[in-house]
Amino acid sequence: MTSRFMLIFAAISGFIFVALGAFGAHVLSKTMGAVEMGWIQTGLEYQAFHTLAILGLAVAMQRRISIWFYWSSVFLALGTVLFSGSLYCLALSHHARCCVCGRLLHRLAA
Repeated sequence: MTSRFMLIFAAISGFIFVALGAFGAHVLSKTMGAVEMGWIQTGLEYQAFHTLAILGLAVAMQRRISIWFYWSSVFLALGTVLFSGSLYCLALSHHARCCVCGRLLHRLAA
């Protein structure tokens, strides 16, 4: 993975953040309960901060190639997909059994 890939990932993640945030505010808030909306809100917050961090690392990788920048961006991207994705999965399906990450989060939260 290069800095270009991480820039593209950050752009896609930012787009998903804005789109899901708008969809949640205008559509999902009318049909979901407070708990599910809380899960979506938490996922959006973490996704926003991780997207900014990945963007910063991608810019830093363009100036100076470092193995630390590379692995930091990889693990941030992986964590964003797994953590925020599992929260979205939990909120939209109403069941922790919908995905493996949802099961793990359900066990940790219980």
